Amino acid sequence: MTTETVTTENDPGPASSIPFLRIEAVFVTESETPSNDGPELTPQTDASGDGDTGQQKSKPVSANQWMTTDSWAIRPLGLDGSRKLARAAMKVALENKADDALVLDVSGQSAEFDFFVVATGTSRRQLHAISEQIDDVLQKDLGDLRMGIEGYQESSWIVLDYGNVVIHLFDEDTRQYYDLESLWADAKCLRCEDLDLRPDGTEMTPPSESKD
Repeated sequence: MTTETVTTENDPGPASSIPFLRIEAVFVTESETPSNDGPELTPQTDASGDGDTGQQKSKPVSANQWMTTDSWAIRPLGLDGSRKLARAAMKVALENKADDALVLDVSGQSAEFDFFVVATGTSRRQLHAISEQIDDVLQKDLGDLRMGIEGYQESSWIVLDYGNVVIHLFDEDTRQYYDLESLWADAKCLRCEDLDLRPDGTEMTPPSESKD
C-alpha cells in the first residue's frame, strides 16, 4: 500500500491570505490485497540478507480499514475523545453567538481527521474571541495541545488545528466561497441538538418525568 499526504495552499479567493487545508489520500494498488491483521510493520531486508536497511514497509490493508480504524496512532484519543473535543469547541462557538455552527464527522472519509467544527462570525473581534476561548477550553479544561493556528491576523478564516479535530472559523463571504460542507458532502453533519446542546450553547436537560 502506498500512502501519500499532500499539503496544498488554496487559491486566495476573497481573502488576502488563506490558511492551509490538509488533504490526505490513500491509494491501494491493484496488486495489493486487503489484510485483516492491522498495521503490522515488517523490516525490509537488503541484498546481503542482514535486514539492516533502516526502512520498513507496512502490510497491505484496505483503504476502508485505514480510514476507519481508531486504534492506531493516527487516532490516539479514539473517536469518543475527538467527539468530546469537537463538542466543547462547538459549545464555545454557540455561547459566543456564532452563526450556523455545526460539526462535520469526517472520520469515515479521512485517515487524519475525525471532526471539523465550522462556524461563522460577523466581525474580526468575534472571531478572535471564539478562537481564543476555544483554545482556552480545549487546552486548560481538556488538556489537549493545539498543533497550529492559521489566519488569526487576517481573520477571514481562522483554523485551529488539534490534530484529529480542526476548527474552522469564517467570515460569511469566505465560508460561502470555500463551502466546506459541499467539499465534504459525504460527512455526517451534526447540529447542536445532535450534541445535546441548545442553540445558545447551554446543555440540554432530560425532560422531567411527569407526576401521577
